[in-house]
Amino acid sequence: MSRAQASRCDTRPVKHELRDVGGTRGGIGMFLFGLGLAVVGGYLLLQQVDVHGGYWRFGSWGGGTSFGITLIPLLLGIGLLFYDAKSIAGWVLTGAGALILFAGIIANLQIYFRTTSLFNTLVMLGLLVAGLGLIARSLRPVGRASSSES
Repeated sequence: MSRAQASRCDTRPVKHELRDVGGTRGGIGMFLFGLGLAVVGGYLLLQQVDVHGGYWRFGSWGGGTSFGITLIPLLLGIGLLFYDAKSIAGWVLTGAGALILFAGIIANLQIYFRTTSLFNTLVMLGLLVAGLGLIARSLRPVGRASSSES
């Protein structure tokens, strides 16, 4: 068997060093620095956000809250599952009720960005975007590939 055939049949895994990121050569320092920038920028940005919940409305029925009516399918499903754990209707009602409950919570959130200076906003967004850019750049090969990899 020739050397070329032997190298094609070689199924040993390629060993990468710790400095290799994403299977490419080099970039661990850039990746970690970018990750740090992105985490700090994301943290500062999320600290400026206020999240409030509102009242649940179900159509135009009386103008009151309707959180309780969204629990009916979930509670019926749980009751059916305690009666018969193999009940398909119980599993469907439980799943649909949990999905309705989760969707209702998400749909009724109100998100506000707190007042801050333009400088602070630019710093937060700049750190976040610079970090994401460095992370993406670190996944590309760094330097020249050596011709004697074995």
